[in-house]
Amino acid sequence: MKAGVVFTGTGPILILTSYDSLTHPELAKKLAAKRIKKFIASEVSMDKVKEKYGETFNVIMEDLKQTDDLRVLDFDGHTIFLNFDFKEMGKPIFYEP
Repeated sequence: MKAGVVFTGTGPILILTSYDSLTHPELAKKLAAKRIKKFIASEVSMDKVKEKYGETFNVIMEDLKQTDDLRVLDFDGHTIFLNFDFKEMGKPIFYEP
């Protein structure tokens, strides 16, 4: 699994995915289905995500209604910015179809 902060037109979301890249074509399709067609993404450490989200992380990972290929862990940009410093984020990846 990978974790990434995805900066969208309406603000950042924190996702978990089993795809090997935050710009994998199938992941991009799934994001597009959520009306996210253009974004900037930065990978973050799964260990940091587990540490910062604790039980919420566990609940999201155990949610049988979601698939492993895309899980949204947080959609509150304010919380995401409080939880991660820019230095904890990987190099930004720019994506547009």
